Amino acid sequence: MNTGIDVVRIARFGALYIAAARFRSMFKWRTVIAAVDIGNPLFYLIAIGIGIGVLVENNSGTSGTSGIKYIAFIAPALLASSAITGVMDECVFPVIEGFKWRKLFYAQNATPITGKQIAIGVYLAALSRAVFSVVIYYLLLLTFNVVDFGISILIVPIAIMAGGSFGAVMLYFAAKVEKEDYFFNIIGRLIVMPMFLFSGTFFPLSSMPIYLQPIGWISPLWHATELGREAAFEYGLSPLVITTHLLFLTAVTVVGLILSIGQFERRLAK
Repeated sequence: MNTGIDVVRIARFGALYIAAARFRSMFKWRTVIAAVDIGNPLFYLIAIGIGIGVLVENNSGTSGTSGIKYIAFIAPALLASSAITGVMDECVFPVIEGFKWRKLFYAQNATPITGKQIAIGVYLAALSRAVFSVVIYYLLLLTFNVVDFGISILIVPIAIMAGGSFGAVMLYFAAKVEKEDYFFNIIGRLIVMPMFLFSGTFFPLSSMPIYLQPIGWISPLWHATELGREAAFEYGLSPLVITTHLLFLTAVTVVGLILSIGQFERRLAK
């Protein structure tokens, strides 16, 4: 009997089927996602552009930001932060839901779709959320004349790289969660908040005490922020430093995905 199900196709493109399922789920929340991805950038640009930024420049000029207008100085960091937040949401909650709350992954794994494909599918869908939020943010930066269109467009893929590297790691940790009681508090208070505050977001990392700087060194946000500033207004990074930043983001992504795939396969095999 022909059921109309192409098993070979499902086995071959399983990751894309998982990503498509995640897209449909995200589409149900399209209003909320759009409000967050548009409202947050507007809030920051208005608050900093006509608020904090004016105070900083009136009191210290632009000497602390290498002669760069304050709102432009922090723009690459805000862009990367938006990507990281979006990817984290789409890597953490769906994974805990798939393994624990609704156990959807076990049902999907009962088909020809493998644990590896489930992990990659969730990750691809999360990256799509980052692309949407970053593109919206970049268009707002152009609208507010924060950056000039041209080479600055490179801050878009750079921010997506930051989100992708952080998301790959969060995918692994979310797949390990058995009890989520304290997980979200730990992520928010001990990882996301310190990363946002101590990654050179609002001022150069070098101006911080040396004992706090390592937080930035291991943060995808700082590496993406430095690259974004170089792309937006020639921050003065050497080719070696640029290469180091790119290698760091790439390495974290690759290692995170390898660990995530392994964890998905182990947990689904139980």
